[in-house]
Amino acid sequence: MLTPLEQFEVVRFITINLCHFDISLVNIHVPIILVLVFIIIVFGLFVVEWSLVPNCGQLLVTALYQFVWRIIKSQIGYVAGGYYPFIFCVFSFILFLNLWNLFPYGISVTSHFIIVMYMSIVLWAGILLTGLKNYNLEFLKIFIPNCPFILLFILVPIEIFSYIIRMFSLAIRLVANILAGHTLVYITASLLTVGMNAWLYFIGGGLLCLILILELGVAFLQAYIFTILICIYMNDSLNGVSH
Repeated sequence: MLTPLEQFEVVRFITINLCHFDISLVNIHVPIILVLVFIIIVFGLFVVEWSLVPNCGQLLVTALYQFVWRIIKSQIGYVAGGYYPFIFCVFSFILFLNLWNLFPYGISVTSHFIIVMYMSIVLWAGILLTGLKNYNLEFLKIFIPNCPFILLFILVPIEIFSYIIRMFSLAIRLVANILAGHTLVYITASLLTVGMNAWLYFIGGGLLCLILILELGVAFLQAYIFTILICIYMNDSLNGVSH
């Protein structure tokens, strides 16, 4: 890609019109489909070929399972055990989409605000409906803090607004960090094309390698932050909130 913004160009591969709805396959769909297939095949393969003496792949998958479970247990508790497969799938999906960005010509799907925002809205709505299902209308008490009555007219709208803003914070935090790293890599790589000085190539190449290592850490970190925020929000729906 010539610029970090080139990945936002939507290129149609296959045109499909179904009942006046355009469900064509575009370039953004490719990494999403490939990542989903990769997760299903890899994790399914390790589960099927589970051995008594663990190999490297089995140890890696087990460590990933335990890592996500520790997040759930610390933020929600054992009551969220039934939601573990869902949360683990979300973590894996975000993680591998972030890692896809590090490959040459990879499209950074998690830097597309509209896609991440859609996912955040769906997760936020699901968490809200889960709270209403578990506590009925009593769940709405999370918007009523313990304070003098006169302050409720100010604090209740603030509580409602802070709850709604959660779906935006999920998306904006992920998109901003991934896009910023993508742009930083482009700027650093552009330095290599300026002049023909050998020292410039050496310094720029070394700096680019360090930034790519940093981006690898950011890919894991942002998947972790996205998952831990979901767990924090789910804690309200599963355990209730007392102000």
